[in-house]
Formats: sequence, structure tokens, C-alpha cells
Amino acid sequence: MRIERLGGGITNRNYKLTFGNEAFVLRIGGNDTERLGIDRAVERAATENAARLGIGPEVVDFLEPEGFLVTRFLEGEVGRLTRAEGETLLARLHAGPPIPGRFDVFRVVEAYAEINEPPQFRWAQSIARRVESRLGARPLAACHNDLLPANFVHDGERLFLVDWEYAGMGDPDFDLANFAVNNDFPVADDEPDEVVLMRFMSDFREAMWGAVQQRLSALDFDFVDHADRHFERLEATASDPRFTLALSSGA
Repeated sequence: MRIERLGGGITNRNYKLTFGNEAFVLRIGGNDTERLGIDRAVERAATENAARLGIGPEVVDFLEPEGFLVTRFLEGEVGRLTRAEGETLLARLHAGPPIPGRFDVFRVVEAYAEINEPPQFRWAQSIARRVESRLGARPLAACHNDLLPANFVHDGERLFLVDWEYAGMGDPDFDLANFAVNNDFPVADDEPDEVVLMRFMSDFREAMWGAVQQRLSALDFDFVDHADRHFERLEATASDPRFTLALSSGA
């Protein structure tokens, strides 16, 4: 057996395990990840659902009570995707079967603030409340909610999505906004107002995640810079005329 530490993760420790011609990934959760809203049983169920849909890796084993997840290693290029490929994959996920767990971004940022409330929180929360009021009741679907480039793997034929630890029943428009923001896709001319507004919430969640990790994580990563960069971006979003128009329409 050959064991290799996989880089890129800023929550967990991930290892590639190679046995002959077969390779697997072992995920060992970071410190206090349940305080980040992560439920390892839900992660397992969401990963199994993705595998059945043909958009995620096969689950090989799940170690309890530790919550360690073992999946088959996907050979491919990380972060290689087009906007159309990503949106097609997400449409398949959102139209698929429900998964256990709930992800409500408005409640997530509030829960994170109870652990660490940075100075920018109160202002951002005032905007978030207006966004929530403007959107009203939202449809729920199976969502990934952590659509960073590093979570996409292209094997040369099709696109896969990994790292399902924040998955849950949530708002598909948040998933689409999270995907667009994290992969640096600009606001499209025909982008729905709901997705435009959720771009703000995507960065708000990411900034607050960085604030929480300053208190919880033992990993060698600059979580202060991570939070600050996302607060700067959400401030830019809030001042953008397209966002202002989306927030005021229907009011």
C-alpha cells in the first residue's frame, strides 16, 4: 500500500491510498467540523447519491463512529470545466432524489456568528435580511453548496463533483450563484435576479466560514485573509447596480 497526502483541502486531511492498480481517497475530518454544520452521515448519503447519478465518486467504505469516508479516487484534471458543463451537472443534481440534511445559507451565517462575529458581520447581515425578505419562500432541492474549482474533476470524458460535506436540501439558486462566484463567472445578461442576490450570500457564507475557522481549525492556512477577501468581494457585489436592481425589484 502506498499513502500520499493530498493537498488543497482547508477543512480536512485527505489521503490517496493505492493498492496495486486501485486507488482510493480517505477523508479524515478536521477539528470540530460539526460546528461548521457538517454531518458526516449526511456527507456519506450525499456522496452515494452523487455516485448513483453518475456525477460523484463511488463510496467504498464509511468508518464509524469516526465518520471517516473512503471513496474511489477519480483520475482526472482538477478545476477543468466550462460554465455549461457545471450548470448541466448541477441541473442533474437538482432534479435528482432528495438527500438527508438541510442547508439554509441565511441560518448558516447566523450560526457561524455565534462562534466568531467579525466587525463586518452586522452590516452584511442587514443586507442578507433584505435578500431573504426579497426572495421569500424558496424551493428545495439536493444541493452541493461548496462549488469551488478544486471540487470539480474532469476525466477527459465527463465532469465529476467531489467533497459533499456541506450538501443538503437547499436553494438551487444558491448553488448556481456559489458555482458562478467561486469559478469567476461574471453575471450573465439573462441571469435571474435570484441568482444575482445569492452571489452576495455565497461570499457572505464563505467569509463567515473563514471567521469560524480562525477559531476552530488547526490547519496551516491564512483564514483571516480568506475571510477578508470574501468580505471585500461581497461589499463590491452590494454596490453593483445589477445587485441593487435585483434587491429592489418586486419590493
